[in-house]
Amino acid sequence: MPNITGENKKATPIRKFIILVIQGAVIGAGAILPGISGGVLAVAFGIYQPMMAVLAKPLQNIKRYWRMFIPIVLGWAIGFLGFAGIIAKVLSVNATVVVSLFIGLILGTFPSLFREGSQKGRTKGMWAALVISSAVLLAFFYTLKFSTQTMVTPSFGWFVFCGVLWGFSLIIPGMSSSSTLLFLGLYQPMSEGIATLNWQVLLPFAIGIIGTVLLLARLVNLLFERHFGIAFYCVIGFVIASTIPIIPVAFTGIGEALLSVLAVAVGAAASYYLERLGGKQTAVPETEQMDQVL
Repeated sequence: MPNITGENKKATPIRKFIILVIQGAVIGAGAILPGISGGVLAVAFGIYQPMMAVLAKPLQNIKRYWRMFIPIVLGWAIGFLGFAGIIAKVLSVNATVVVSLFIGLILGTFPSLFREGSQKGRTKGMWAALVISSAVLLAFFYTLKFSTQTMVTPSFGWFVFCGVLWGFSLIIPGMSSSSTLLFLGLYQPMSEGIATLNWQVLLPFAIGIIGTVLLLARLVNLLFERHFGIAFYCVIGFVIASTIPIIPVAFTGIGEALLSVLAVAVGAAASYYLERLGGKQTAVPETEQMDQVL
């Protein structure tokens, strides 16, 4: 897998470190917003594939990527913890404009996503993967949205199911575990059990999430190694499908509509230039340069 472009190679180690912190902060801040997937933003900033490699083969790949993840985790903590109050206040004022900004952040990365996924050319199989993955995830989202409420009785097996769903949400960009669990009536008992450290909830939940992450991460990593183009276009399909349902369709007036359009434009421009300044984090990070910073 080729490394970053010639322009990005000129980026200094300190600049790359700062850009990674900013990208991590955007992912952390995005996790606070309803409907925004941290996995989608990880794909958008080129962090998803290295993350899958670490989850699939932690002992082998943590040595390869830990320098990259230090600034990302630092930025995530800043974005999630430091901006939580600010974003909550802004959301209370106008959630539509804020969500539009994050939609722009995602849209601005599509040129580089398609470019990166097409490094070895485009095939019909890649386009088929994109269409099928988009259609399947969209069908899942809208089935949940329009289905009649279904409640289940919490049990060991259902808490394992909760963990499995959370594992899916970590691996599949845009997959929302919370909405599914709310739909089934499992979100509240699960969250209460985790908050109170109830082992009758924690044990099955851990079994589900750890088993799913280990199994799927290895599968996803294997797909990237053997069928990179198809796997990457499939992930792009997930990003597209997870973005469509959160696009605002109702506005309080022409002013909010114009602000939302402006927010999309600002977000798209910011993510596009952020990627060009810092460079995508590909399968071969510049560890030698990062050594000079860390």
